[in-house]
Amino acid sequence: MKLPVIKHLTSFIEENDQDYVLETIETLEALTEVPSLKDEELDVIGELISNMYGALEVDKMVKEGIPKKEALNTFMKRVLGAIDQ
Repeated sequence: MKLPVIKHLTSFIEENDQDYVLETIETLEALTEVPSLKDEELDVIGELISNMYGALEVDKMVKEGIPKKEALNTFMKRVLGAIDQ
């Protein structure tokens, strides 16, 4: 996950609507079923999907009243904590 990408996507959600991101996730998930995709291509799609889910989580925290910067930092700490385990 890349914080700048999540931050950008969170701004996109604020300016537009989270439905765009949800529909994009569905589309990308459907693409992962193409049998001719290479592992590198699947990795890129997986990274995009992860960043989009991250942005949705941050957006949820912001809507709950957490400042955007704090929500981003909290989310990334949670991700890094999960990786360390």
